[in-house]
Amino acid sequence: MTVGVDIGTTSVKAVAADEDGTVLSRTRIPHPLRRPGPGAFEHDIDTAWRRGVLDALTGVAAGHDVAAVNVSAMVPSLGAVDRSGHGCSPGLLYGDHRGVTEDNRPDEAGDSGELLAFLRWLAAHAPDAAGYWPAQAVANHALCGVGAIDSATAMTAVPLFDFQGWDPARAAEAGVPVEALPVVVPGTSPAGTVLDGHPAAGALVGGGTIDALGEQVVAGADATGDVLVICGTTLITWAVIDDWATTPGLWTVPHTAPGKVLIGGPSNAGGLFVDQVHRWLGVPVGADHDPAPTDDLPVWLPYPRGERVPLHRRDLRTELHGASLQHEQAHLLRAAYEATGFVVRHQLDLAAAVGARPRRIVATGGGSRSGAWMQALADSTGLPVDVVAVPEGAALGTAFMARCTAGLERSMTDAARWARTSHQVEPDARAHEAATDRYERFRRLTAEAVARADG
Repeated sequence: MTVGVDIGTTSVKAVAADEDGTVLSRTRIPHPLRRPGPGAFEHDIDTAWRRGVLDALTGVAAGHDVAAVNVSAMVPSLGAVDRSGHGCSPGLLYGDHRGVTEDNRPDEAGDSGELLAFLRWLAAHAPDAAGYWPAQAVANHALCGVGAIDSATAMTAVPLFDFQGWDPARAAEAGVPVEALPVVVPGTSPAGTVLDGHPAAGALVGGGTIDALGEQVVAGADATGDVLVICGTTLITWAVIDDWATTPGLWTVPHTAPGKVLIGGPSNAGGLFVDQVHRWLGVPVGADHDPAPTDDLPVWLPYPRGERVPLHRRDLRTELHGASLQHEQAHLLRAAYEATGFVVRHQLDLAAAVGARPRRIVATGGGSRSGAWMQALADSTGLPVDVVAVPEGAALGTAFMARCTAGLERSMTDAARWARTSHQVEPDARAHEAATDRYERFRRLTAEAVARADG
């Protein structure tokens, strides 16, 4: 068996899986998302990136014969560490205000200027740090004593990473030597072995991966017309197309499926928004709710800290339009889930300009456990939603990559055999018709909000 560990925004998830992709054990270790001031978005490095990973490994690996371990995390992330690999700064996460710079290119996949801005800030505020590492490197150091990342994660650091290695000139501009940056291991090569004293001691440790890539390889959204929707803290939409094409607002990236391309990108309208609505309404986060009538709902603009793809605006905020006395708690929750579907639909409408013809959604991530969310996603887009059988998709895909590290698989593309769905959610024709009217209003209200922000 192998273990995949995923460092998420609010928890570390881990699964242990056998060669057929059957999950033998799973665990979740919560950690806080720190927001100490406006625009701040950070982790405690030792809590989330070190201790949470070790606790998660203990939770799934104890008593098992583990061949390899691999860790995924969001990108970009970056923190300053001392010589023992412990944090001496906050762990900065994507979207934090300290990543805002004139170098930002949010219209390009990965917003490459953000990580370089993080590095400049950390070098200025923790100049005596021994290293400046993303979450994967901190986790790998805790596991095997090597602060390493894989080459795919490193590529999200362009131009700091030049596809061959760290650029000394760029690092010097930021105020750090390249030696303070993590070791880069190619592909699924091992970074080391799990240290003695931990469960799975001696097991190989991969260089890590990007969380969305882990989700992607085991989702099964590999055919033209498939749409992968990751319902995590971040909402990520990827439409599968045949040929490389770009359109304003969206990101285009290679698919792991041979000959296929993905177009879409990440949005703040996922769990970050939905969970906040639960808190505002006094409903436990993660709790589902009874269905509300769908013919009369208010409209949310789901931008709790701006929006990423396709708007690329940090200055937008959440708005609620059309709420009235007849609307109860269930109406507001249903409208929140619907708003996430509107964001997916907006991206698909834009992708249609380059030939995207969606025929079904494959939904993964923690939000896929919510029946209300999945139904609203189907109704708002008019597409059937195939819900994955294992919602911890990033951890599961990362466990498959660990098999590659251990030499048990030939290629990451073979992970498609682990793709399984639990059930399909069909759109309700009447609900879709009502949602379409609100979708047009959603698009108009969003355009008006952008215009107001522009002054």
